[in-house]
Amino acid sequence: MRFNFTFRKNKPAQVINHEGAQAFQLTPALELYAAVATAALNDQFYENAGTRLQRLRELVAQNDPRFVAQMAVYARERLYLRSVPLVLAVELAQVHRGDDLVSRMVARVVQRADEITELLAFYALANQRQGPKTLNRLSKQLQKGLALAFNRFDGYQLAKYDRAGQVRLRDALFLVHPTAKSTEQQALFDQLVRGELPTPYTWETELSALGQESFATAEERQAAFRSKWEELIASGKLGYMALLRNLRNILEAEVSAAAMEQVCTSLSDRFAVARSKQLPFRYLAAYRELLQVRSGHVPRVLEALETAIGHSIQNLRGFEANTRVVVACDVSGSMQQPVSARSKVQLYDVGLVLGMLLQSRCANVVAGMFGDRWKRIALPRNQVLSNVQEFYRREGEVGYSTNGHLVVRELRQQREVVDKVMLFTDCQLWDSHNHGATLAQEWAEYRRSVAPQARLYLFDLAGHGNTPVEVRHNDGVALIAGWSDKVFDVLQALENGGSALSEIEQIEL
Repeated sequence: MRFNFTFRKNKPAQVINHEGAQAFQLTPALELYAAVATAALNDQFYENAGTRLQRLRELVAQNDPRFVAQMAVYARERLYLRSVPLVLAVELAQVHRGDDLVSRMVARVVQRADEITELLAFYALANQRQGPKTLNRLSKQLQKGLALAFNRFDGYQLAKYDRAGQVRLRDALFLVHPTAKSTEQQALFDQLVRGELPTPYTWETELSALGQESFATAEERQAAFRSKWEELIASGKLGYMALLRNLRNILEAEVSAAAMEQVCTSLSDRFAVARSKQLPFRYLAAYRELLQVRSGHVPRVLEALETAIGHSIQNLRGFEANTRVVVACDVSGSMQQPVSARSKVQLYDVGLVLGMLLQSRCANVVAGMFGDRWKRIALPRNQVLSNVQEFYRREGEVGYSTNGHLVVRELRQQREVVDKVMLFTDCQLWDSHNHGATLAQEWAEYRRSVAPQARLYLFDLAGHGNTPVEVRHNDGVALIAGWSDKVFDVLQALENGGSALSEIEQIEL
């Protein structure tokens, strides 16, 4: 991404949320976790990107440096986020010196060659500098970490990500002065400096070259692209993300049945899913795209996508047949915001995907959605993506406010005992009926009068820094944040007696 924001001072912390309702401020560590795990660094309903960046800067200064470094590595390696770990690296370098913590963190979070230039671009922005020549006073620890990162990339990776921008890889090479591991690597560095790295073989370059050719007829062009897609599929050089993003193109090229079978086999392969590190909502985006395609292969591909997303979460401890679970998804207006500027997927969708993934792994579960009202919806457990579509079709049935307290109120009034209540929300809950009701009050009364052992899990999908219930273990309340299937690793840690932060604090540096 391109960092294109200005920093400004935040107002003092408050204990009311963006809807003006009572809320509870998170501790600095929990707030950093929630802000990072939900960061797309794009405008959200309640908070724009510049405000989020400023808040991250302040939270870095408020937290222990080692925890910040662990958070950055956790975000990159467990949550599969790219830009926000680079922000944390730059901000930590501003406030922490005296050891090699920053360089070790940078070497871990920079996993693609273009992340070197992305980090430097943000460093220039954060220090109000322009262009590569103004980076000559780069933090020594950032410099050392980037030099270590340079040593990991081969000629293919350097060529693939040597793109035009505010900072080029060539500029970065001159700036950080990595020591080549071998004469072969030094030759690659020299080629990079001279602009002589060979153009890498990628599906993009192959299709781009084909697109430049002239064809006598539309049928000839269609045949050429069909042949090229079949070649790419057979070669095994079409990565998992590329496959996921090009399903519509492949189907519209009318590739052979054998090629489509190979596509479906690759999509649904358990190990390929694990290696690809896709965020769950990527499968939903692909699923929705295919619903518009006229092809007899679409049902088979939809089935493969259902299988793939099912692989992303396995058995969870503490969700046996006798464990009663409520999964409640926020479908309010503030949740209907895209997760990034270029995405068609909304926070609303992320909550539904994660909620339906959780439902698919629970043996005794009630699922539903809340807005003005709370409504239970019974759907098959093993159809995650089609269930999301069904929720999406019916979301207007409950309105667009954020009355999350009604989920627990119904349980209390019906004296229905459950073990776990899971709310997937942006945490900006309020009582649109102006009766002063709150989730905190309802939860305390439910625990007191109906189910003393029940636990409430808030899945925070926005990271605004406050919650409708105080996050306290003794009150049976826990916070889990993020968009990845890895939120369920945190859920597992909670079942094992840990916390959201314990997963992060176990990261070794």
